[in-house]
Amino acid sequence: MNRPGLPQAEDPCPCGRELKGRPRAWGQCCGPYLSREHPVPDAESLMRSRYTAFVLGDLAWLRDSWHPDTRPADLQLDPGVKWLGLSVKRHRVVDAQHAEVEFVARSRGPDGRAERLHETSRFVRLESGWVYVDGDLHAR
Repeated sequence: MNRPGLPQAEDPCPCGRELKGRPRAWGQCCGPYLSREHPVPDAESLMRSRYTAFVLGDLAWLRDSWHPDTRPADLQLDPGVKWLGLSVKRHRVVDAQHAEVEFVARSRGPDGRAERLHETSRFVRLESGWVYVDGDLHAR
């Protein structure tokens, strides 16, 4: 089921995950997570779904997928930022309840300048599922 403003099931998913060299379809990638139809199976999938939420401006998913102890009280997105792509560098399972994902997300700011976010994020699996905890930024 698609909500207005969301990609159609067959559209390429914004997270850039591929299957056999082709972009995965929204309905087979992040779509079921953001719509709460399926639980997120692992930290990399959660990180990709969070990138997708930034692309789509889905504040509810960003809040819901953020650990309550580290989630900001007020989360706002800059509507002038255009997200351009995501590259996952590494997904490391620490143990059954903890994982890390290193990624680079590219964007263009409201002023037209290119930006690059390189982070190693930490995730934990709670009873409710995987959540983002925090991350370390990498210097350029």
